[in-house]
This record gives sequence, structure tokens and C-alpha cells, in this order.
Amino acid sequence: MPFFLLKAALSGIIIAIVSTLAKRYPAFGALVASLPLVSVLGMMWLWRERPDAANMAAHAEATFWYVLPSLPMFLVIPALMRHGMHFWPALGLGCALTVILYLAMTTLGPRIGIPV
Repeated sequence: MPFFLLKAALSGIIIAIVSTLAKRYPAFGALVASLPLVSVLGMMWLWRERPDAANMAAHAEATFWYVLPSLPMFLVIPALMRHGMHFWPALGLGCALTVILYLAMTTLGPRIGIPV
């Protein structure tokens, strides 16, 4: 339980830092948010709990493939907002698009040889 609390606290602190930076420096906050901090921390936690090279390699490769369907959201949300849509509906549509693309990745990926 203490390790879980450490993981949760560190992850929360990172999110708080990013949102605080983004209020004052939007581009710098975006840069920090775009860093694969969550993925790296996740790999560190996973390695600590299960130091298995094959498992880690599979996790890291699957992470790469799952990042791709999430990227269009970061273009859709600002495009919708620039065309007058409010933040919450734009975020909802961006998230919905991401879910659809994730489903497509998990359905089509294995058929074309992508290990997801």
C-alpha cells in the first residue's frame, strides 16, 4: 500500500505541475505534458513490480502503438474551439474520437501485424 500511495502522489504532483505551468506558459506546459512522463513512470513501476524483459518490451511497444490513436484528439479539440465550440463539448468529441480510434487499433492492429 505505501508504494501505491507513492505512485499516486508522484503522478498527481506531475499533473499539478503541468497544469500550473500551462496557466502561465501554455507552450511550455504543453511541452512538459507531451513528455512521456506517465509512460516512463509506468515502466519504472512495472519493472519494479515485475522485472521481466519480455513483458517490458511488449508493454513499451504496445504503448507506442496506442499513442498513435490519441494524437488526432490534440488537433480536433483546438480546431473545434477555433470554430466556436466551447471547451467541454470539444473535449468530449476529442475523447470520443480517441475511443473510436483505440477500438479501431485494437480491432485492426492484430489483423495487420501490430502487437496490441
